[in-house]
Amino acid sequence: MSKIQVNQVDTQCGSTLTLGSSGKTVTLACGATQTGFGTPTSSVLWCTTAKTSPFTAADQVGYFVNTTGGTVTVTLPSSPSAGDVVAIKDYAGTFQTNNVTIGRGGSKINGLCVDATLNTKGDSIKLVYVDGTKGWLNVQTDDTVTGSLFVAATGGCITTCGDFKIHTFNSSSNFVVTNGGQPGGSNTVEFLTVAGGGGGAGGAGGAGGGGAGGHRTNFPSPATGGLAVSAQSYPITVGAGGGGAPGPSGNPGSNGNNSIFSTITSTAGGGGRAAPGTTGNGGSGGGGSYQTTCGGAGNTPPVSPPQGNNGGTAALIGSGNTSGGGGGGAGAVGQPGPASTNARAGNGGDGVANSITGSPVSRAGGGAGHGQESSANRTASGGAGGGGGSGSAGTVNTGGGGGSNAPGGGAGGSGVVILRYKFQ
Repeated sequence: MSKIQVNQVDTQCGSTLTLGSSGKTVTLACGATQTGFGTPTSSVLWCTTAKTSPFTAADQVGYFVNTTGGTVTVTLPSSPSAGDVVAIKDYAGTFQTNNVTIGRGGSKINGLCVDATLNTKGDSIKLVYVDGTKGWLNVQTDDTVTGSLFVAATGGCITTCGDFKIHTFNSSSNFVVTNGGQPGGSNTVEFLTVAGGGGGAGGAGGAGGGGAGGHRTNFPSPATGGLAVSAQSYPITVGAGGGGAPGPSGNPGSNGNNSIFSTITSTAGGGGRAAPGTTGNGGSGGGGSYQTTCGGAGNTPPVSPPQGNNGGTAALIGSGNTSGGGGGGAGAVGQPGPASTNARAGNGGDGVANSITGSPVSRAGGGAGHGQESSANRTASGGAGGGGGSGSAGTVNTGGGGGSNAPGGGAGGSGVVILRYKFQ
């Protein structure tokens, strides 16, 4: 086959230039564009080499897209003129399995500043650029192309409640937003972040229970009044619980670990206090011991609304009679150790019931303190919502504080991050 390379073909004489001869076909190469042939602006020349990877479309070209091997993104021209046209056809009948994303290239699609998705088997569309108000419009009847009005995301354990999707993270992972949505549908998420609870103190005398992990939430809020998100990956940190202290001498429990989503950090619960010099401060404060008396400070560092409460104070009722304070909870301060004989130690502060998952569940309860009268151990109860009692651990994924006891304190419960958004 011979090849001629020139910049211009013109007539030697007259006004008619003929390409080819009767019965022959003149072909424009795939991907090439033409002007001046009189082709209507709503027509396209089809590229018969199927596309299997992301590409940018050209004006007046139709593309067969093969998604057998995975999803494909087709980006529309970035500086279109009125009358520009692009067509797309499902090559293998697999758009319903592996979608095609139509990147808007900076212009609107059907009047929306969002990318569109082709997810129906056999889809074929023809998009014509109209103006800055509507952008690209589909002129075929096969499908009406619209960008998603709602948030779409992956990650965690996903459940559905009515028109809302709920992502529960019991361990650190990623919340991957694939579509940021629009105000007319949803473009924000509601969150509940609970940090790891503090560990309970260990000691033969009165020692403090662990404070609950910080509890932060914006639920309930309107679908467009939560925390704004965009198409990106958000790292999720789920804080572990703090270790319980060994006994029998007075040892403080360890603080838990923070839980984090986007700009929201829930602070670790304070460990139960048992020795001077330990603060027990945190999301909720650890309970005080007979050596330190006061409990740790909750809502440290401060946020609004508060993420937790103070730990309970301890009592020293004379020689051999001590009563440790309960760890603070998200819903209440830790109870103080009663200053009376044959007294039990302070109970942990209660957590908060939250129904972000569709049913109310209490989380972030404080751990119980430990008391001693003469030789008789006196125990108390953990706060509702995961706090440990009598040296037991806080409940996992609730942020509950660990309970205090003479043989050793219980570990704090790990935290949790739960996200909710409207998806339809």
